[in-house]
Amino acid sequence: MAGLPPLDEEKLKLVQDLEIEMMSDMYNRMTAACHRKCILPKYLEPELGKGESVCIDRCIAKYLDVHERIGKKLTQISMQEESLVKGAKPG
Repeated sequence: MAGLPPLDEEKLKLVQDLEIEMMSDMYNRMTAACHRKCILPKYLEPELGKGESVCIDRCIAKYLDVHERIGKKLTQISMQEESLVKGAKPG
């Protein structure tokens, strides 16, 4: 975020709250999606089976990988747009 003005305390708190909200939403979506995909609706045993555990591990790893890739791509797009805006400003 080079070149951006420093945030005052109120704006920083707002950014932090938004980040927490986005991470909570991502966690809730990931949990629901992986639970739906890997665990049968009718529980037969109180513990996860080996297949369920492996499925959940893989599901979460893929979900986090995709989340990270999307974040990097959005950052890249944002940086490109910032460069275009700076280049278009008469100076």
